[in-house]
Amino acid sequence: MLFSKRKGLSIDTLIGEATAIDGDLVFSGGLRLDGRVRGNIRAASDKPSMLVISEKGAVEGEITVGHLILNGTVKGPVHAGELLELQPHARVLGEVRYAALEMHQGALVEGRLIPLGQEEVKALPNHATADDADQDAVDADLSAEVAEAGKAA
Repeated sequence: MLFSKRKGLSIDTLIGEATAIDGDLVFSGGLRLDGRVRGNIRAASDKPSMLVISEKGAVEGEITVGHLILNGTVKGPVHAGELLELQPHARVLGEVRYAALEMHQGALVEGRLIPLGQEEVKALPNHATADDADQDAVDADLSAEVAEAGKAA
């Protein structure tokens, strides 16, 4: 075991600093990346997973895991189905989808942060458009006319 147990998972695979991988990776359990990967990293969907990318680690591709602890660089989309921890040296250049997010001071995301379950952007409830304002003015004028007609009768 290379890493202390955290939330029931331990790091059982290490990709060292001097290692560069060209191609996709599929793993289960815990994976620590100190090297470079040019390709997608995906956790096996039927098992819990944790990916730790150290300050020296870098990925050019898509990441799909349960729990991601990032202190290195990712150029591509990130999907963390459980928890995303962005540590002080984390750099993400791409869209980020997460269930829960912990972001330390110094971490940087150049892309959209999208909480899972809220993929569509929704208008604020009190946000009125110009057409709504025009309609409100017409309704107010009509109400005033009706009130005056009631007083005259």
